[in-house]
Amino acid sequence: MWQNINNKLYQKFTFNNFSEAFAFMTRVAIEAEKANHHPLWTNVWNTVEIWLSTHDAGDIITKKDEDLAKAIDALLT
Repeated sequence: MWQNINNKLYQKFTFNNFSEAFAFMTRVAIEAEKANHHPLWTNVWNTVEIWLSTHDAGDIITKKDEDLAKAIDALLT
């Protein structure tokens, strides 16, 4: 579930292993590129953390972030 932390949408995703985490990041990258909206994220082994905010709007949450969060969630179903 996405959380609003410091004006950023945040979610932590945990997978069975690094390969699954990396495959998820690849799918997110494709969605982000389509939206021309790129996340701040980290990956350590099986964990991916994503923060979404819109730099051009002053690093706050906008519809672009909400839309990308929905697209990311759809990748997990």
